[in-house]
Amino acid sequence: MAIVQMQRINICALKKNRKAILERLQELGAMEIDIQLEDDSLGEKQDVASSRALFERRAQTADQALAILNIYVPEKKGMLDSLAGKPLVEKELFEKAAENQDQYMATASRIVTLDKQIAESKAAVLKVQNQVEALAPWLSLTVPVSYTGTQKTAVLIGTMPNPQDQQNILNLLAGAVPDVEAVDVELISTDKDFTYLAVICMKQDAGKVEEVLRTGGFSKPSSPVQKIPEEYKKDLEAEIAKAQEQVKQLESELVECAVSRQDLELISDYYRTRAEKYRILGEIPQTASTFAISGYVPAAKADAIVKDLSEHYGAAAETEGIKEEEEPPVLLHNNRFSESVEGVLASFGLPAKGEIDPTFFTSIFYVFLFGLMLSDAAYGLIVSLACGIVLLKFPRMETNLRKSVQLFFWCGLSTLFWGVLFGGYFGDALDVISETFFGHKISIPALWFVPLNEPMRMLLYSMLFGVIHLFTGLALKGYMYIRDHKYMDFVCDVIFWYMLLLGLIGLLIPSSMFAGIAGKQIVFPAALNAAAKWSAILGAVGIVLFSGRSSKNPALRIALGAYDLYNITGWLSDVLSYSRLLALGLATGVIASVVNQMGSMGGKSIGGVILFIIVFVIGHVFNMAINLLGAYVHTCRLQYVEFFGKFYEGGGKPFEPFKLKTKYVDLKEEK
Repeated sequence: MAIVQMQRINICALKKNRKAILERLQELGAMEIDIQLEDDSLGEKQDVASSRALFERRAQTADQALAILNIYVPEKKGMLDSLAGKPLVEKELFEKAAENQDQYMATASRIVTLDKQIAESKAAVLKVQNQVEALAPWLSLTVPVSYTGTQKTAVLIGTMPNPQDQQNILNLLAGAVPDVEAVDVELISTDKDFTYLAVICMKQDAGKVEEVLRTGGFSKPSSPVQKIPEEYKKDLEAEIAKAQEQVKQLESELVECAVSRQDLELISDYYRTRAEKYRILGEIPQTASTFAISGYVPAAKADAIVKDLSEHYGAAAETEGIKEEEEPPVLLHNNRFSESVEGVLASFGLPAKGEIDPTFFTSIFYVFLFGLMLSDAAYGLIVSLACGIVLLKFPRMETNLRKSVQLFFWCGLSTLFWGVLFGGYFGDALDVISETFFGHKISIPALWFVPLNEPMRMLLYSMLFGVIHLFTGLALKGYMYIRDHKYMDFVCDVIFWYMLLLGLIGLLIPSSMFAGIAGKQIVFPAALNAAAKWSAILGAVGIVLFSGRSSKNPALRIALGAYDLYNITGWLSDVLSYSRLLALGLATGVIASVVNQMGSMGGKSIGGVILFIIVFVIGHVFNMAINLLGAYVHTCRLQYVEFFGKFYEGGGKPFEPFKLKTKYVDLKEEK
């Protein structure tokens, strides 16, 4: 467990070398830029906003082109290919992308344009299809919808609301036209909302006829067609066919662009890295001929970086220690086992200045408690095998994902260990299968005991593990006090609490209440009982007298001490929180047993075997999934609330070096 020591590095060089130096620092990926100027007038900052915005826009265009390709020509990937990490490419390919950037961006723009044209053509097809649909009620009309009549007659073409019959319309017109026989009504079509009709009358009666029709809801088409509907429909269908053919041609041309997928990925990452470089370029102070840059680097790499910049770029670079008022970024360095819980720690908060890295202890307790909660050997074996295969098959998995898979690999081994101790193999699957299908029970005995048969015993051990967990947290608090030479704080805030808690435990164990829980009476020697009593008394007195030592008022000091002593109830609730170890362990075993019993209901028959297999697979997959989630959540809670609550606050800022931040590919490192 370690927090990597940081040093501040200050670099000053000729302005003509600034881009080359920034590119080198970006390749090294070992320096977090943190420029601190006591006097802003010492240098000016270059305005690079337009250049940076240009690179970001081009990266976005390439991303958009790739997204379009993924729609029309999706890459064939397996279910687990997302775990493989980004492809590893030679640096020469990245340099080639820089040389051919105009060509690659032309391809990206062409893809975006083609997609836009396809969308426009599809929209045109939809528009014409809507016109065809709107034309459907008029198809039996043998004249254009815009037709108005002959020299002596008028033709009124339009719609009326609701289904109508010819006689109703003639009756409506009877009062408007003296000779109703001089009016002809032709019903073109009818649907649930409208009646489509054509009314023919003498030209001199057209005004009165239309006026009467409008009282019944008559209206003319808003866009009357100049052609006969049937002929116009054929024209529209030809237009649709032409647009659809155009869509096919555009899509075919776009599919041909799929060969440029890697080029687009490279150019997108190239512009992304340039935009990041220009962001830093806009932050560094510059004079007419020089520039300066400062930041944090891991101490182990500082000398090598200084040597590199001095020899190759003539830069004046120096390192210095971290000042008291500085809060450097945090970078953790742990062994392969412990680094797997760094993500769990980061979710709570990295160590703040002055705190220790608790990753090592967190990893031990996390894996230990996780396995105790799941506690089924078969489940643990499945989880470990699955995670192990994934780790071996995808060695270039993204770092944080790899750590998470590693964590579940170790947790699976812990689950396997506890499952063997408790005799859980898919619950009691072996017992049920042997008794149901073979007529006699075959069991694998637990190496320790079966929690389902002895829940109170399991509860006691859960409390014991919780006390060890909490006492470890308090010990780490004591270690930090001693490290910082705060010996008074160590005695008052750690030793007195150990005395009180150990004394109370010593008084509790021989009591009748504990005997009722444990099922047997434990008797301590009189000397040990007396030592426990006086340890508790002296610890309580010490807490009352010295917890409020920061106050000079004696009465307030005693009040603060008494309030701190009241925190003993918090310790009690913390210890009781570890009863979840029993609850989740029992939940796994009980649900597994229920699944096995349900599966065996079909008895010893072919149908019974099929039923058992179906119920067994579905039930245990569900049980394993839900209890994996429960073990993960509750183990995190025990770390965050109970364990970290004793010594750790977090709040450190993660180390974020200036590096090549790519989205699609990784560059091979120079040897």
